[in-house]
Amino acid sequence: MTLPNNSHLFPHTFFLAGIPGMTTVHIWISLPYCFMFFLAVIGNGVLLFLIHTEHSLHQPMFFFLAMLSFVDLVLSLFTLPKMLAIFWFDATAISFHACLSQMFFIHAFSAMESGVLVAMALDRFVAICNPLRYATILTPVVVGKIGGLVVLRGVGLTISFPSLAQRLSYCGSHTIAYTYCEHMAVVKLACGSTTVDNLYAFVVAILLGVGDMAFIAYSYGQIVRTVMNFPSSEARAKASSTCTAHVCVIFFFYGPGFLSVIMQRFGPPTASATKVIFANLYLLFPPALDPIVYGVKTKQIRERLFTILNLNRIDPI
Repeated sequence: MTLPNNSHLFPHTFFLAGIPGMTTVHIWISLPYCFMFFLAVIGNGVLLFLIHTEHSLHQPMFFFLAMLSFVDLVLSLFTLPKMLAIFWFDATAISFHACLSQMFFIHAFSAMESGVLVAMALDRFVAICNPLRYATILTPVVVGKIGGLVVLRGVGLTISFPSLAQRLSYCGSHTIAYTYCEHMAVVKLACGSTTVDNLYAFVVAILLGVGDMAFIAYSYGQIVRTVMNFPSSEARAKASSTCTAHVCVIFFFYGPGFLSVIMQRFGPPTASATKVIFANLYLLFPPALDPIVYGVKTKQIRERLFTILNLNRIDPI
């Protein structure tokens, strides 16, 4: 099939191979995937409901958390159902344009998640290092502008992925050795030069990964320095506890993501089960575990949930 300008070939259908070498146990692998999908949908849905309905949670910290929950929910809905269809029904086929759409949403919302984590690091920095100016710095207008910037940046940096992939010719294998349409996995199937695609993907990875992590590291460096100067151990412990959940979420997102990128860039050209599993964890862990971390570590969310469930208040450990 040719594109309108007759210069490039693209397949009508791609095929997602699942996890290489483990197709015979896909049904068993699907069990933890299904469980994580359940956690992601229920957990993020509950968080969004609590933040929307509880007026005391209408603060910058929880608005950013609502953004994170929404992004996690969208990522889950665009990845997990297709993965489960592959595992349960061997539904490996995906149309070319559906593959490009999935590619865009996965990379765009992953970029947004990284941006939200940066915004949450900024929130903690202001709250701990400039507590008296917190309300005047992070006003609702400023929070809205930060949220809009996160969305625009995520879309702006990743919208070229599908357009670049579409201009390539695919005259060889049409099987993607992954459970979803990852950009570089699709590009590797193309004939001819993919230098532009590889270079652009590298630049985006540097801007999002290295740039965002550097800002987060700087913010927490300033937070640690400020906390160390607090006069009492109780004050230091209280300040540190407000950052614990965010630090866990950062690890869940950047840990598997960093390993996945390293394996994708410097691993063997053919996809191994380990490479695909780490690529999956990058998309599965944050949506499933983020609501649990914030539900356990955030007192206001815990208390609101207990109130709705008519449970007695449980003091934090």
